[in-house]
Amino acid sequence: MFLFVFPRSPSFSISPGVYKISGLRLHSLLADKLYTHLQNNPTNPERALNLVKPKLDASCINEVLQRCSQNESQLGLRFFVWAGCQSNNRHSCYTYDRVCQLLKVRETPQVVLHLVEAYKEEKCAVSVKMFKVVLHLCREAKLANEALSVLRKMSVFDIRPDTNAYNLVIRLFCEKGDLVMADKLMGEMGLIDLYPDMITYVSMIKGFVDIGRLAEATRLLKVMKRTGCAPNVVVYSTLLDGVCKHGSIEQALELLSEMEKGGDCCPNVVTYTSLIHGLCEKGKTMDALFIFDKMEDSGVSPNRVTVSTLINGFCADSLLEEAYKLIDRIVARGSVSFGDCYSSLVVCLLRTKKSEEAEKVFRSLLASGAKPDSLASSLIIRELCSKIRVLDGFYLYEEIEKMSCSVTLDSDIYSILLLGLCQQGYLVEAAKLARSMLGKNVRPQSTYVDEIVKHVKKFEDKELIGLFGL
Repeated sequence: MFLFVFPRSPSFSISPGVYKISGLRLHSLLADKLYTHLQNNPTNPERALNLVKPKLDASCINEVLQRCSQNESQLGLRFFVWAGCQSNNRHSCYTYDRVCQLLKVRETPQVVLHLVEAYKEEKCAVSVKMFKVVLHLCREAKLANEALSVLRKMSVFDIRPDTNAYNLVIRLFCEKGDLVMADKLMGEMGLIDLYPDMITYVSMIKGFVDIGRLAEATRLLKVMKRTGCAPNVVVYSTLLDGVCKHGSIEQALELLSEMEKGGDCCPNVVTYTSLIHGLCEKGKTMDALFIFDKMEDSGVSPNRVTVSTLINGFCADSLLEEAYKLIDRIVARGSVSFGDCYSSLVVCLLRTKKSEEAEKVFRSLLASGAKPDSLASSLIIRELCSKIRVLDGFYLYEEIEKMSCSVTLDSDIYSILLLGLCQQGYLVEAAKLARSMLGKNVRPQSTYVDEIVKHVKKFEDKELIGLFGL
């Protein structure tokens, strides 16, 4: 049920619709053809599919997979791997996730091993690319053991794994927390004349960092330098994250100093922000401020994320005076705008349950003529509604609207505000808000509709009833 009756759009020529329907029908016809080939050739279906030479896209692939999802998961997987090897198609992350859902790869990981066994039994022509699609599938489904089995099976088909294949499996074991196997695989690479690259080292260092083994992570950093694989900003940033979580500020400063001296690997705004975030999470906000000072001294300008992170740390530690000082300093230097800084402060104050201070800051922001952002505006109105101050929330909404600053509130805020006004009998204000929503083409969320309608009918307000189309 819709709350408002919106005017119908003007009529358009029927041609675009015809073309759209024709396009959808073509997709469906191709999916029919491919699915028929699969059913008619359950053994070595790739050979039959190669004769079709279709122009594939995600919609067509998804349609075939849906048809296979009932009780033909193996055929579906065969089709998916084949499609991923076609020159006119490359599977997206969404498509990998979709096949995992449709064919229940996560719930029944053995289907991956059955797939490789079928290739072997049917003596299929298998390529490196096919194995990489299977390994990427394991990566999406987070199947470390199955990925390792697939890697081992490659030699059965006289296919030599490359660095990329090893990296996929190493990363899975690192994410699983099994650094013993990941380290073993990394050592194994050297036995077949493969060399770890930047991706290998980043995966391993992150794996050690995630389980708090900083000594091993630092050791790998030294190994990288010895083998001529120069650490980049990502490597140092990953290690800095770990030091913030499990180490000391002294270690962090030592690493930062090493980066600053590195020349080709100078810390950037992401590096500094990551370090500031880690320190703030540990309650070391003043240490984070020291890093912020170093950042500016190094000529790196903070962005809004940096500022929000530090402000949030000050709010969490109830160091509001420091937050205000920081904002004054940032605005004076022109790194981040006055409106963005104070909007971030409002959000941080609300998140740390300092709602009175947040409202005071927000009203000061409006009074200054600066533009609040959408998140701060939405959160402050939501907070007022939660405290049964719906009328104050509405007046604040009107002030924001008068500024014409293109603030887009969260869609549910309109519904919450409208429901609150109706519940408390502020029908004139409810009608104003309804008109505003109508003008913005904002529909009330379905979860609020019945309750709003009930109140509108109860008050029998003709204007509201007219606006709501009841």
